[in-house]
Amino acid sequence: MTRDAPTPVTVVGLGSMGRALAEAFLDAGHRTTVWNRTPAKAAPLVAKGAGHARTVEAAIEASPLIITCLTTFEDTRSALEPAAAALSGRALVTLNSGSPADARAMAGWASSHGARFLAGAVKNVPAAVGAPDTLLYYGGDKTVFDDYETTLKVLGGDTVHLGAETDLAALYEMAVGAMLLPALVGFFQGAAVVQTRELEASSMVRFAGKWLDMIKSLLPIYAKEIDSGDYTDAASSVNLFLAGAAHEEDLAEETHVDTAWLTPLHDLVKRAAEAGHGDHSISALTEVLRKSERKA
Repeated sequence: MTRDAPTPVTVVGLGSMGRALAEAFLDAGHRTTVWNRTPAKAAPLVAKGAGHARTVEAAIEASPLIITCLTTFEDTRSALEPAAAALSGRALVTLNSGSPADARAMAGWASSHGARFLAGAVKNVPAAVGAPDTLLYYGGDKTVFDDYETTLKVLGGDTVHLGAETDLAALYEMAVGAMLLPALVGFFQGAAVVQTRELEASSMVRFAGKWLDMIKSLLPIYAKEIDSGDYTDAASSVNLFLAGAAHEEDLAEETHVDTAWLTPLHDLVKRAAEAGHGDHSISALTEVLRKSERKA
């Protein structure tokens, strides 16, 4: 499509993220068709110029590019199944959660119905959709990515094709997403701690942000250590983290804040020390995790 004739696109699934995707396409001048099991969710988008398909089949038939944004791959298949025949010859791009195995199964299902398939992930919140630095990545049919890259970049300027394997986005989604809950619970624990002194959680936001910036700066160093298998240049050793566990116990006793969620993490550090990594970089925990996985 040329700049004067943007690609028509259909968005299936109008939760908070789906609405943000559809709005981004509308703002960029794409003829946008929407569908959701609950029709009322389409009303705000229709008011902005979207076409509302009454059936999922009509939604698919309206565009060469179908973007789905439901919770899981199973939800996506369930929504599309009544109109599976209409997918033939169209590009199907899924933006939902799920395991690599789920993504591969979805790819097989899409292929069996003649669709060209990409599985992707939005690595930001709905409000960030459309921003130049918002990251989306995809795995699957490179011809789909090449044909619709300009259209997909409407959703975020940092748009990446990871490779032809259809499960790569799900793989990276889970690998990167593993950092989210521990980081958030750490912040929530800190908030509970400062509140025991009648201080506001907001008082630690600036400091927590600086701490996250520092952690971000360490990631390339740790990644290099993990890729090389050389953990001997230890700026922060396993033993250092092991000693810090005792401080967490003191904090819990003083503040009566529940820090039990840290126990498995402390156990992991202890096992790394017992495996001979005490004086090695904390990134050597990867070896313990990898060994645990192999034994499973």
